[in-house]
Amino acid sequence: MTEKLSNEELSCRFQNLEENLKVIRSRMEEAAAKSGRNPGDVTLLAATKTVPAEVINRGIELGIAHIGENRVQELCGKLDALLPCDRQFIGHLQKNKIKYLIGRVGMIQSVDSEKLAQEISRLSVSNGTETDVLIEVNIGGEENKSGVAPEHLSELAEKISALPAVHVRGLMAIPPVCEKPEDAMPYFSKMKEYFIDMKDKKMDNVSMDCLSMGMSADYVQAILCGATMVRIGSALFGPRIYR
Repeated sequence: MTEKLSNEELSCRFQNLEENLKVIRSRMEEAAAKSGRNPGDVTLLAATKTVPAEVINRGIELGIAHIGENRVQELCGKLDALLPCDRQFIGHLQKNKIKYLIGRVGMIQSVDSEKLAQEISRLSVSNGTETDVLIEVNIGGEENKSGVAPEHLSELAEKISALPAVHVRGLMAIPPVCEKPEDAMPYFSKMKEYFIDMKDKKMDNVSMDCLSMGMSADYVQAILCGATMVRIGSALFGPRIYR
């Protein structure tokens, strides 16, 4: 559940959010420039797990245009209270929860199987809408993480591309936990290679214009390696508080 905040706590969170956002934007701009790109080439997605709607709305007022939720139940509980913005789903997704997302989010970033994509397609068709997705890649080959194995990425993309009402917009990845942010760069660089390779294949219904990688601890390194979207939570909103 998200925390309930007093007016004093909200005021403090608002101030910290504004300061954090300035720092993050500055670091993103610097990293984009170092990677030879314009700041506008990299999108900030605010990861809002456990963050109250009031705090998210303050972020939207400050110019945050994209938010991402990890849990379906939490997303559904916040939707009516949120200001207009692009809402995305970035967490592990169970097939039976897809019905709560169709038509309510702009993108599902965590598609890692044909069965999941088929259900997204079926429900999108039945609801008369279309759904953008990213294919999640298990870049570290970790057994405890979701994501398609890199060697099966192209095959999965081809299968999803044939489905109606689903559009593959790119790739997403979470590298293994690293001792230092720089240690994640080989994983990010490998993802950029897969991203370019998939783009070069020029598959129908696969646009490959979004490479979502990098979080609070390593978003600068991800941008240096070619990320077009970073998902930032605690560095923006502060440590998660569970109550």
